[in-house]
Amino acid sequence: MRVVIAGAGKVGTAIAGDLHDAGHDVLVIENDVDLVASLRPAIPVEWLEGDACEVSTLRKGNVDAADVMVAATGDDEDNLVVSLLAKMEFAVPRVVARVNHPNNRWLFNETWGVDVSVSTPHLLTALVEEAVSVGSLVRLVQFEGGGAHLVEVTLAEDSPAKGRPLAELAVPREASVVAIVRGRRVVIPRGDTVMGPGDEVVLLVTGECEDEVRRLFVGDALAAPGH
Repeated sequence: MRVVIAGAGKVGTAIAGDLHDAGHDVLVIENDVDLVASLRPAIPVEWLEGDACEVSTLRKGNVDAADVMVAATGDDEDNLVVSLLAKMEFAVPRVVARVNHPNNRWLFNETWGVDVSVSTPHLLTALVEEAVSVGSLVRLVQFEGGGAHLVEVTLAEDSPAKGRPLAELAVPREASVVAIVRGRRVVIPRGDTVMGPGDEVVLLVTGECEDEVRRLFVGDALAAPGH
């Protein structure tokens, strides 16, 4: 997979290093020449000196051949411009953008070419909720482009899903159980998989079916939405 990353700050370089170690083809675009010179020996990926907000720079980096574009600069305006250019000018299939200021999160949507936005404060909030919430549906990741999101629910003792095979729950077609975390073990869900209290159920859902998913796994009495 070819990944182009705009921004060689701590976030961008961390992503670049991890993806390179995983065997992916990575290009990092950075405008600071001195920064590139200092990082090039330490991170063995492809480097391009230039402004990622310029079409000419993106063209030089063959962004049209990228599978994923990551806008990871420390400036939200730059990340929005990079995302829009990647999607509209170069038709990159997947655009992931970093949100630096939480108040700007609403801008990072398909209008600006963003498929997935990552806001650290919102992500931390979701992780805290996921860690302490039992019997509540918690949103983990929002996929802006398709209106879908990843949610998690830790089954309570009185969950309607307790002791029932997955096939009996009649999960909506717009939702899919991705995984069940049981203790330290990940269970790949099948129709005959029976869930119990303490199971962490991860689902991919759309907004239209979230209430129904909450009813199936949480119940009507506890159907207070997660964030």
